[in-house]
Amino acid sequence: MAELDTDLDHILPSPVLPPFWAKLVVGLVAIVCFARSYDGDFVFDDSEAIVNNKVAGVVGRADLLCALFFLLSFLGYCKACRESTKEGMHSSTFWVLLSIFLGAVAMLCKEQGITVLGLNAVFDILVIGKFSVLEIVQKVLHKDKSLENLGMLRNGGLLFRMTLLTSGGAGMLYVRWRIMGTGPPAFTEVDNPASFADSVLVRAINYNYYYSLNAWLLLCPWWLCFDWSMGCIPLIKSVSDWRVIVLAALWFCLIGLICQALCSEDGHKRRILTLGLGFLVIPFLPASNLFFRVGFVVAERVLYLPSVGYCVLLTFGFGALSKHTKKKKLIAAVVLGIVLINMLRCMVRSAQWRSEEQLFRSALSVCPLNAKVHYNIGKNLADKGNQTAAIRYYREAVRLNPKYVHAMNNLGNILKERNELQEAEELLSLAVQIQPDFAAAWMNLGIVQNSLKRFEAAEQSYRTAIKHRRKYPDCYYNLGRLYADLNRHVDALNAWRNATVLKPEHSLAWNNMIILLDNTGNLAQAEAVGREALGLIPNDHSLMFSLANVLGKSQKYKESEALFLKAIKANPNAASYHGNLAVLYHRWGHLDLAKKHYEISLQLDPTASGTKENYGLLRRKLEQMQKKDV
Repeated sequence: MAELDTDLDHILPSPVLPPFWAKLVVGLVAIVCFARSYDGDFVFDDSEAIVNNKVAGVVGRADLLCALFFLLSFLGYCKACRESTKEGMHSSTFWVLLSIFLGAVAMLCKEQGITVLGLNAVFDILVIGKFSVLEIVQKVLHKDKSLENLGMLRNGGLLFRMTLLTSGGAGMLYVRWRIMGTGPPAFTEVDNPASFADSVLVRAINYNYYYSLNAWLLLCPWWLCFDWSMGCIPLIKSVSDWRVIVLAALWFCLIGLICQALCSEDGHKRRILTLGLGFLVIPFLPASNLFFRVGFVVAERVLYLPSVGYCVLLTFGFGALSKHTKKKKLIAAVVLGIVLINMLRCMVRSAQWRSEEQLFRSALSVCPLNAKVHYNIGKNLADKGNQTAAIRYYREAVRLNPKYVHAMNNLGNILKERNELQEAEELLSLAVQIQPDFAAAWMNLGIVQNSLKRFEAAEQSYRTAIKHRRKYPDCYYNLGRLYADLNRHVDALNAWRNATVLKPEHSLAWNNMIILLDNTGNLAQAEAVGREALGLIPNDHSLMFSLANVLGKSQKYKESEALFLKAIKANPNAASYHGNLAVLYHRWGHLDLAKKHYEISLQLDPTASGTKENYGLLRRKLEQMQKKDV
């Protein structure tokens, strides 16, 4: 066996440009590729990972952080291999331990990070140690006695490094097990349909088809989608499906590369291919469904690290091709063309991530059968107020996936707002039948039943929602509204109080408590609640308005006036604010100010009958006063 080769620089060809210029070019290319999205919106799962995440938003960078520490771990192990030829083991041991530590950090960022230990082992044995499978096979066939004294087995440093890597990996898995347990996350059939197939053959065929799609996305990243679940890729259910050809093509290429990497007589070629395949395959293993079920069909993010191996293999392939042809300029032009095309694709894709509308609509051409794509487009349209178009996309999402409870819930909400209560109730009832612990659907069903005057059913739905989600302030708020409709005032106040305890900034619940206490003549209690609410939400103009009404009835005119004016300053176009301030001035005797605000209120809302009536009374009073003066 050959001796260890720790001179790493010649294993891969050095860049043509000097290191500084090479880094500068890569940086500039990256800026050009992603410049169009630097000021884009937070889209899709950014909302949960960054916008609504209170400890940090760093979770949204998990794949990048994992790749960073993965590569640092690999570079640390390369340093350990260099140091192993020098006198003493201390320096080499330090770098191996540092590599293991960095691998642990990579794993904490993303589970995929632990695979760097496997890559380091393959790199050490096959690339640095020049271990040749072909040579071993030949010696076995010829019963060569020198097989008993393999150089690799006599290398104490290599065995020591393998022991450290194995121990480190086992320790990392143990710590992970202690923290998170052994139970895998719960995934549904729509997340990964192949993993739920009864037939082992169907599962195997579809897993391999998924590998083929991942390989194609590396080669030609044209079909890109933010989500590949929910029918995006129909299952292959028999070997007569034409897509089986793609599997054969993948394994034909992969087996050819593996044979060359392990058995080629050219040691230099063997080591480059091994390194490229190691980076391509090993980081992808956690996403392969081989060891455990994963929650996706295809996820472009898991190709981030394998793309390193793809680049190594592509570079080596074009390098080898240029050695066997005189048309080197043509090869260079092809390489440059591939780089430019991929840059263009990256720029286009980067622009699609600027907004949710662009992102979701870009997925329609890639995955028209994906119910989640239609759902997200519908949700985006509903958020913009385009309910008619949103209904169309929600219906299509439910058609594509008849068990899509979130689409049913959102569609039911829109139909409820459009007063199409019967269909809304049917959809929401079906949603909770499919998923009995869907608290939001239970609450929305209760709102619809309340609108249909089916109060007992509505109360039961609200109670069921709270049973499945104990801390549900919105549901307590709606339950309070139901009790208020039934004149169960104490129950209503208790429900609204529960809402404000769970969510102190729940303005609607505070307002309803103030208004109910005001309407039932409990002015002192209404004032206390209003002051408590404003102490928690000092800038809420609706609370200022409600408390101002209470203070006016209690003849605390000056304080009431101050709150009315503050509310009007915050929301000057609210007709009721001007109208009620006018009533205050009317009672207080400031008739000119009352006249002014009655007129402003009627300009903002000419149909307000109460304001018209009060304004008429004021004008008659002013006319009578003028006659008396005359």
